[in-house]
Amino acid sequence: MRILIVDDQRILRDGLAKIIGMEPGMEVIGTAVDGRDAYSKVEEWRPDVVLMDIRMPGMDGVEGSELILKNFPETKVLILTTFGDAELIMQVLENGVHGYLLKDMPSETIISAIQTIYNGGTVLQHDMTSMLLKELKKMSEMNPEKTLPLSHDKPEGFGSLTEREKEVLALLGQGLNNKEIAGSLYLTEGTVKNHVSNLIAKLGLRDRTQAAVFSVRHLL
Repeated sequence: MRILIVDDQRILRDGLAKIIGMEPGMEVIGTAVDGRDAYSKVEEWRPDVVLMDIRMPGMDGVEGSELILKNFPETKVLILTTFGDAELIMQVLENGVHGYLLKDMPSETIISAIQTIYNGGTVLQHDMTSMLLKELKKMSEMNPEKTLPLSHDKPEGFGSLTEREKEVLALLGQGLNNKEIAGSLYLTEGTVKNHVSNLIAKLGLRDRTQAAVFSVRHLL
């Protein structure tokens, strides 16, 4: 698994590189200092996974991720963030990144998150998603002109969902995986997987990450 680390702070780049480089089956092929540098190195080295800081001078992680995913959709992008980045997190999730992770997470959590997105999963911490929603509501009330909108209105396509699909969608917004949703709703994982596929198709979304963003955005 070939990994590119993107952060403007050298100490964080070096620290992450050391942690990840010790893991069997993982290779840090290089580092970048901002989104533009990251895009250039993705173009040259074609990493499997990009670990991307969200706030950087020059081109930030939002724009950098969008550029990478648009031109190299096979590349997986995991955002490194803090609780204070709620609005930016929503933007990168809508751009198609494969998840987000707090910078101060234990090393084993970072390794597990990288493995999850490499294998086709998403990383949405449900405790942070709850915090994200609260923060977005607060920002929306304080400065509605500059904040991505939250809405109680249900867009076209929502009405076509079954009640069970709506329940699954709400749990996706909390960051739960298929196994956790299955346990919560007393369903099999296969049934949950089918519900997720169906609701994504009905809502015209790209993947489960977009479904989770949809759920948060529309206050489900």
